[in-house]
Amino acid sequence: MSDPLTARLEAILRATPGLMQVLRTARDLALPDWLVFSGAIYQPVFNHLTGRAPDYGVKDYDLGYFDPDTSYEAEDAVIRRVAEAFAPPLRELVEVRNQARVHQWFEGKFAEPYAPLHDSAHALTRFTTTAFAVGARLEHDDTLTILAPFGLEDLFALRLRPNPTRATNGFARTAASVIARWPEARVTD
Repeated sequence: MSDPLTARLEAILRATPGLMQVLRTARDLALPDWLVFSGAIYQPVFNHLTGRAPDYGVKDYDLGYFDPDTSYEAEDAVIRRVAEAFAPPLRELVEVRNQARVHQWFEGKFAEPYAPLHDSAHALTRFTTTAFAVGARLEHDDTLTILAPFGLEDLFALRLRPNPTRATNGFARTAASVIARWPEARVTD
C-alpha cells in the first residue's frame, strides 16, 4: 500500500467502529464477491475531514455482493441471512443487494437504463459521483482491499464531480443531499 491516499483511507475506515463491525460481519458471512461501498465509505472520510463524529450523516451501509443467481428468492435469502447477523441498530442500517440483479430493477426505480454488471467492483463505475465510487472489503488476514476506479483525489478534496463515464439524472439530487449534511463539500462539473 504505497499510495498515501489509500493508506489514509484505510486509517479512517479502521477508526470507524460501526463500519468495521459491518466489514467484519460481511467477511464472516463469506458472501460471493462482496464490497461495502458508497456512503459507508465516503461519509466517514467526509466526517474525518470536517471534524465530525465518524458516524455523522450515515444513513446506511451499502453491502453489495455478486451472485449469478439473479432470482428474487436467492437475494431475499441473503438479505434475511445478513439481517440475522447484525443486532440493532446495524440490522436496520445494512442494505445488501446482489449486484448481478441491479439491472433488473434499476430502470423501473430511477427511469434510467442500467446495463448488467460483471462483478461488484463494476458497480463502482456506475455511481453518480466519483467520490462515491470507492469500495472496501476486509480480507481474512485483516487487510483491507480498497477499490476506487476514479481514484481517491475527489473523495479527499470533498469534491462532488459527476461520474465521467455515466451520465445520470441523479447527480444534482445526490449532490444537494451531500451538501446539506457536509456544506464544506463542493460541486464541480
